[in-house]
Amino acid sequence: MALDFSDDRQFTRRMMRAELLDAETERTLALAWRDQRDEQALHRLITAYMRLAISMASKYRKYGAPVNDLIQEAGLGLMKAAEKFDPDRGVRFSTYAIWWIKASIQDFVMRNHSMVRTGSTSSQKALFFNLKRVQVQVQREAREMGEELDGHQMRARIAQQIGVPLHDVEMMQGRLSGADMSLNATQSGEDEGREWIDTLEDDRPGADDLVSARHDLRALRGWLVAAMAALSEREQLVLRERKLREEPRTLESLGGELGLSKERVRQIESAALGKMRKTLERQGEDVYSLLV
Repeated sequence: MALDFSDDRQFTRRMMRAELLDAETERTLALAWRDQRDEQALHRLITAYMRLAISMASKYRKYGAPVNDLIQEAGLGLMKAAEKFDPDRGVRFSTYAIWWIKASIQDFVMRNHSMVRTGSTSSQKALFFNLKRVQVQVQREAREMGEELDGHQMRARIAQQIGVPLHDVEMMQGRLSGADMSLNATQSGEDEGREWIDTLEDDRPGADDLVSARHDLRALRGWLVAAMAALSEREQLVLRERKLREEPRTLESLGGELGLSKERVRQIESAALGKMRKTLERQGEDVYSLLV
């Protein structure tokens, strides 16, 4: 079922004039949708309670999101509620739908508050929507008691009031204390000023690191070739097929080719690896560990 939000004022006026459902009619419509997937019943149910979604959406305008977007999210929450509502539980649809509408709006507000994800857990959500209010309340109560709270004491009181961990309060205060800023913004007000992105450390390997890595790789390859050359032809064949192929062959397959049992091929493989290990360890204690 689609709802047209193209003109939010016209849509709002139309929804506010929608019918009010009594409990019996609401239950009949909910049963028709649940049991028969009657889309007309669903549309009537959603339309009747869209005024509730609009009312709840209007309470979140202070967070800066466009009202039309908030109404759309409220409508999505309402439709999720209709999808999951069980009329046999004896609860009014409006009571059930409030939770889904609120959750949908709050998730949208938090997703769009900042380019940096503000939070997703229940405690982070509680902090996001209650931090400022509780902070004002704690400050007022402290003044009335003649107390002077430092930053840590303030955050501890807030955590206690909301019922969340202290570190969550500290993290949320940090996230809400500043606005997003482009890394391409200049550090000064002049157009010729250095951009903030220029102050970030380049974590790519430097030229000396690349030269050193290539040197080490050549040495390792040389040691590996020498260690392989010290093996018999059959041992080299088993290791190539078992360790160097993109899709290693099975012991059974190699055994059939060489006329050996799977256990004998496994023994050859193990012995060859042991020989290579001894050869490589002569080059240095850690060389073998770099190759296996």
